[in-house]
Amino acid sequence: MSNRMVSLFFLFLILLLLGAFVWGTYNRLVKREEAVKEAWSQVENQYQRRVDLVMNLVETVKGYAEHEQETLSRVVEARAEATRMMVDAENLNAESLEAFGKAQEELSGTLSRLMLVIEQYPDLKANENFIMLQGQLEGTENRIAFERKEFNETVNRYNVCRRRFPRNLVARLLGFKRQPYFEAGSGKETVPDVQF
Repeated sequence: MSNRMVSLFFLFLILLLLGAFVWGTYNRLVKREEAVKEAWSQVENQYQRRVDLVMNLVETVKGYAEHEQETLSRVVEARAEATRMMVDAENLNAESLEAFGKAQEELSGTLSRLMLVIEQYPDLKANENFIMLQGQLEGTENRIAFERKEFNETVNRYNVCRRRFPRNLVARLLGFKRQPYFEAGSGKETVPDVQF
């Protein structure tokens, strides 16, 4: 073989290996980016479950605490705001996650105020439906914490994969951007206390 043929063969081989690397990196980043979106949908599912439980809780409390309409109205308003605030998994960004978190924190705050009101109604605290809702709400708060943790771990895996050399060159070239973490607001490092 001539030197030119050998050179063309090695050039072809290098281009083939480079193409395989770019292809593999692209597919790995897509897989991790989709995992971030799926993890976010699980976070939203748990928050939606909480929102649904809140309405059932409000309806149960209404029958016992008729004088507490202002507190119940605040809970319903906070629930409505939390329901309106949605984050598009295709366009996750720090600002939208922060706004979502604030709406959820407002709902948690109004729930805490409602729990204080409930302390005044021993018959309500003994109600079978209320006890069942209590257990479901407590479980949901734990699921929310778990799913937020899973989401942040998934984001971490994606961001680390995206930043490692030489993948970072491919990621930058193909437009893969950093994904934001879902951070708790100040004073929200723990799961809200929903003891009845």
